[in-house]
Amino acid sequence: MGNKSLTRSAIFLLACLSALMPAPVRAAVEPVFSPTGPDAIAYGSEAGYPIGPRLATPIPQTYLIGTLSQFDRKYDHRVVARPATTSALRRGAEEPRIEYRYQGTMRDIPDYLERHPATGLLIAVGDTILMERYRYARTDRHRFVSQSMAKTITAMLIGVAVDEGAIRSIDQTAAEYVPGLAGTAYGGTSIRDLLHMASGVAYVETYDGNDDSARMGRAMFDRNSPGTVRAVAQFNNREVPAGTRFHYAGSETVTLGLVLAAATKTTLARYAETRLWQPLGAEADATWMIDPSGHEPAQCCFSAVLRDWARLGLMLAHDGAWNGRQIIPKAWILDATSVQAPWQAPRVATPFYGYGYQVWLLPGSRRQFALLGIYGQAIFVDPAAKLVLVHTAARVKPSRDPMAAEVVALWQGLVARYSR
Repeated sequence: MGNKSLTRSAIFLLACLSALMPAPVRAAVEPVFSPTGPDAIAYGSEAGYPIGPRLATPIPQTYLIGTLSQFDRKYDHRVVARPATTSALRRGAEEPRIEYRYQGTMRDIPDYLERHPATGLLIAVGDTILMERYRYARTDRHRFVSQSMAKTITAMLIGVAVDEGAIRSIDQTAAEYVPGLAGTAYGGTSIRDLLHMASGVAYVETYDGNDDSARMGRAMFDRNSPGTVRAVAQFNNREVPAGTRFHYAGSETVTLGLVLAAATKTTLARYAETRLWQPLGAEADATWMIDPSGHEPAQCCFSAVLRDWARLGLMLAHDGAWNGRQIIPKAWILDATSVQAPWQAPRVATPFYGYGYQVWLLPGSRRQFALLGIYGQAIFVDPAAKLVLVHTAARVKPSRDPMAAEVVALWQGLVARYSR
């Protein structure tokens, strides 16, 4: 009888001690790394995902992973230096299960990652990371190149330059800042129409290595380059009046870059460093490629680590505010991400997307937009939910990949969950 009493007393004592002990702390969401991904051998896994030689678009599959995550090892660039203090990103307590419908089937993120060549995937709400995945032996120290996501950076810096008075009005023409473009089609186009890719100038961008994009690239990056101004000036046939249609052309952003550099009297990398990257509280240096004349191609080639891409997206989700300050004027963000003319609207400008100031507009009643780049680079933003999806990838087809629609379905699943 005494032993039974002792046992009951011991159990009671243990229960009391357990009640006094702090509850176990749930582990926060941490980055998840994988050495592989779909078709890893075809992407060069057995050779350590090589970067290969300098090649024009399209990049051979063997070199895609290595090139797109180590672009600044392959090409000349300027550093966009990080600040002394990094802005904080919190982490969720556990990864959410995200489901979405695609082609009549419910899918989830593990399924997506097993079928798509994503190198990085990050989901964040507010200032909190909900998921952070890396594939193909990529890590959180790799700088992923933006491709055309850099176009949106250029447009946001134009907004800062307008706010500072370096650019007086976006209704001025490009030639008012770049006299070398005087008398050309692009020189006579307003900054506003360039922001909307609505110059009306003939330009073909299909990424087949023989299009106008390749032609301009050769003119900009050849060792005997005539210079960026002349590279742009060669496209001089205005097919329709400016400000009447959307027509995607990287040459429009190159022209904006020339305007921005001339107006601010500094390089694009330096302006991005002081007006964007350091105010953003980036955790790592970024880089921006340069051509032989030392000019950054404003339409592409800004490289950054995945979490800094997330910081950029979250700043846009907060309408230009982040790290305790208004980095991009709110009015500019609202104008940049809203339809201002019928031909810019989603399902009018293109069969799906609309177009703002160098940013893609999603259809629907909610204001949502995306930064997009060839081979699968994307940042999707929902300002109302403060929701961001960052997606870096190495699709074999630079553009018009039929599988690209699935990341939009994934985004729509995220919005449905977090906009409630």
